[in-house]
Amino acid sequence: MRTGEVFALTWDDIDFNNRIIKISKIVYAKDKEENGRWYLGTTKTVDSQREVYICDTLYSALSDYKKMQNKYKKKYGKNYKRYILEEIKNKYGKLVEYKIIENNSKRNKIEMVFTRNDGTYSGTDVIRYSFKIIHCELDIKCRFYDLRGSFATKALRSGIEIKDISRILGHSKIETTENYYIISSIDNLKTVCEFIEKEIDIKIMD
Repeated sequence: MRTGEVFALTWDDIDFNNRIIKISKIVYAKDKEENGRWYLGTTKTVDSQREVYICDTLYSALSDYKKMQNKYKKKYGKNYKRYILEEIKNKYGKLVEYKIIENNSKRNKIEMVFTRNDGTYSGTDVIRYSFKIIHCELDIKCRFYDLRGSFATKALRSGIEIKDISRILGHSKIETTENYYIISSIDNLKTVCEFIEKEIDIKIMD
């Protein structure tokens, strides 16, 4: 999932019974806005609206995380931060996006999946500190978004069809997956050369 897709998730997007995550929106920031800077809008493309299967590991992680979040809700009680969605329309009256606003009202209530312990929603900022440690202390130059490319490459090398990988990533064209998400490493290039060498040796021996 794209970074904006992950942190736009609400609990009603996650179907534990059928083990599916429904991806239909993204979150983005408008830094100059007051009373909440995070907005929900439509996905990047129509093909980005998709369903992703929840494997056993993710199912366990999400289940445990939800239980932990419920414990924090009880711990903080009335001080736990809650949010609603405010409709934002253009000058023609068409709904274009939603603004995430801290409010205890039950109307238009929304339950974001990824929040801080006290319920504070900080959008994609919640991973900044973690990746700062990854960069500075572990000296690994990696963004959260780069994990999409790692997934695509490992899936392809494991024999998964590229059209299936493309669909999971939400790409409208397979070429996008091939050109921007499949990583060619030194080991891969070495494997190709060894394969060719092996084929040549077999033909010569024949």
